[in-house]
Amino acid sequence: MSLLFIFDMDDVLYDYDWRVRMAGMTEITGIPLAELRRLWWHDEGEWKGEAGQFASVDEYFAAFQKALGVSVDENEWVRVRRAAMTPWPDSLAAVRRASELGQVTLLTNNGPMAHKHLRELAPELIELFGDHMFTSSHYGARKPDPVVFERVLAAYDTAPENAFFADDMRINVEGARSVGITAYHFGTAAGLLAAIEEFAAVRAAV
Repeated sequence: MSLLFIFDMDDVLYDYDWRVRMAGMTEITGIPLAELRRLWWHDEGEWKGEAGQFASVDEYFAAFQKALGVSVDENEWVRVRRAAMTPWPDSLAAVRRASELGQVTLLTNNGPMAHKHLRELAPELIELFGDHMFTSSHYGARKPDPVVFERVLAAYDTAPENAFFADDMRINVEGARSVGITAYHFGTAAGLLAAIEEFAAVRAAV
């Protein structure tokens, strides 16, 4: 029996300060926070990208720049996104423990640009996850849609009872549970580690 451990990224493995990111976007575009949200951070913009509804990274980034009405350098986009992320060592240690118990994989609600640059955005994860770092856009659906969890299970040929998922958003946890995955609503790194150990022990006893 092989166990699969699925982890969210922002606010589980990293402290993600969205306002720092938006301040950086304002700095490079001249567009204030409220206007950035109106122009792109909604169902027809970023959330659409997270759901994999742009055909390519180029299409996504072209739509992003068209919506904002300004040209944005790709390297600057990456720099600003990375600046909003601070790794949590204890959470990373919990992932390391999970990797000793089964296969670990990343599932973060992000679009194709983030997927392209995940290794630059989250270099601390490379050693832990290797090639198993994915955004929701890769799967063509975003959390909490049960479809994204079903596609992750299919990709790893794993039965839902052998999968564990951790996320800071309760609605995403409920989405995972709806397909039979054991899910932990992230509170602390210590709680995450305990949940991982408990899940592994329960499955080992079956």
